[in-house]
Amino acid sequence: MTKDLEIEPQRHFVTGGAGFIGSHLVERLLAAGKRVTVYDNLASGRLTWIERHLSNPAFRFERADLLNADRLTEEMANHDLVWHLGANTDIPSGCEDVNLDLRNCVLATHNTLEAMRKNGIREIIFSSTSAVYGEAPESPTPETAGPLRPISLYGAAKLSCEALVSSYCHLFGLQAWMFRFANVIGARMGHGVIFDFIQKLRRDPHHLEVWGDGRQRKPFFLVEDCIDGMVSACRRSDDWCDVFNLGCETTTGVDRVAEIVIEEMGLPDVEVHHTGGRRGFPGDVPVLMLDTGKIETLGWRARHTSDDAVRIAARRLLGKEQPAAVGSASDGGTTQ
Repeated sequence: MTKDLEIEPQRHFVTGGAGFIGSHLVERLLAAGKRVTVYDNLASGRLTWIERHLSNPAFRFERADLLNADRLTEEMANHDLVWHLGANTDIPSGCEDVNLDLRNCVLATHNTLEAMRKNGIREIIFSSTSAVYGEAPESPTPETAGPLRPISLYGAAKLSCEALVSSYCHLFGLQAWMFRFANVIGARMGHGVIFDFIQKLRRDPHHLEVWGDGRQRKPFFLVEDCIDGMVSACRRSDDWCDVFNLGCETTTGVDRVAEIVIEEMGLPDVEVHHTGGRRGFPGDVPVLMLDTGKIETLGWRARHTSDDAVRIAARRLLGKEQPAAVGSASDGGTTQ
């Protein structure tokens, strides 16, 4: 069994387990000898990302929607721990369909918590987002920053989900670890700035349109570091309902992301132009810096800088590099 997943529960229920982050998590759980059920409607996940596990007796896949409360309750029975990753993850899509985040984040999370309550399952790991902060009043932004004023429907929905999780912990004896992610990147991404730049340059290798002014700056964070951080926190924190920023200490500007992608694609003559404005899209937070001191006090730190993560993710999306071997991290990312 790999050291970084020596957590006590053996039967894991993963909503969104066929998605970008979820499919990487499933690999790690199975490599650690856990029993895993994936519950996913494949709206954004891909069967190809988990199909090699279908012959594994420790793995079960249920193609179903989180809005189907009865089915969710039935399938969740006899599990020890819920990883709730299932949600809309594309902020611009929530502007086009204003009910999308309400359905796929808030209602889906309520159904997940109710299924846990009915099945007597106590522990939940919840993927929230740094979008709950909006344009935060302090930077780097700690978990205690407030008031929280999201500027996207996605951020508002995730903040509502955090409130629901906290309430269920208080009222019904659940225990939760909630994580406000930075920009998680890696293989299998289906949207985001790196993915978009690659698609644009494949269509036209001489011109690249960058949304906004190119000066937007975010912490970009490799998916394996993200999983390491979640595991580390739930092993080392025993609070009844805890919340952590999860990301790296460094940031990368969007223009620098463009430079890295162009370099990795080997394109010698690309004309970059900007659409203008501070935001890349409605609801975009132009500059984000997370204070990760809280999780670092538990002995964990991201292994990769933001620039390194961008380059690695670009290489993986281009097929130039494969992810590290499953379960290769020694201790979930440790402070040097």
